[in-house]
Amino acid sequence: MTGYYEIRHTVGFEETNLVGNVYYVNYLRWQGRCREMFLKEKAPQVLAELQHDLKLFTLKVECEFFAEITAFDELSIRMRLEELTQTQIQFSFDYVKLNPGGLENLVARGRQRIACMRGPNTDTVPARVPGQLKEALAPYAEAPARTSGAARVEASVGHTAGG
Repeated sequence: MTGYYEIRHTVGFEETNLVGNVYYVNYLRWQGRCREMFLKEKAPQVLAELQHDLKLFTLKVECEFFAEITAFDELSIRMRLEELTQTQIQFSFDYVKLNPGGLENLVARGRQRIACMRGPNTDTVPARVPGQLKEALAPYAEAPARTSGAARVEASVGHTAGG
C-alpha cells in the first residue's frame, strides 16, 4: 500500500501559458480529476448516490507552488485523506514531477475541502459522509498537515462533484 491514491498525467501545450509553464488553474483541475477517478475506481457506489441526492460541494481549494513544470512533463498527482469529520472531508495533494531514472521532484502541494450535502437544490442540507466513502478513504489517511512558507494561491469555490 502506497498511502496515497495516484493518477498520472502528461502536461499538454493547452495547459501552459504564454511563458510556457503550466497555468495555475490546471493544478486545481487536476485535484478534481484525481478526486473523480478515486470515486470511479475505489467508491463506485458513491457515484450512484451522486446521481440521486448526494452532493459533494467543494468549499475550498489551495495550492502551493515549489517549481515550474512545462509541456510534456510527466506528473503523479497523489491524493491523501487529511481530515474526516461527520460531514466534511479534506484531501491533500502532492504534485510530483517524474524524471528519467526514477527521480521525483515535488513541484506543488495542494488541499481541497468538501462537504457532503443532500436534498434538492433549493433545500440542500449537510449530510454524513457515506460509509462506503469512509471505507474507501481509510487506506489513504495521512499524518497531520505539513506547512510551508512558499507562495500560496487560494480559491474558494462552490462546485459540485466534478470539483
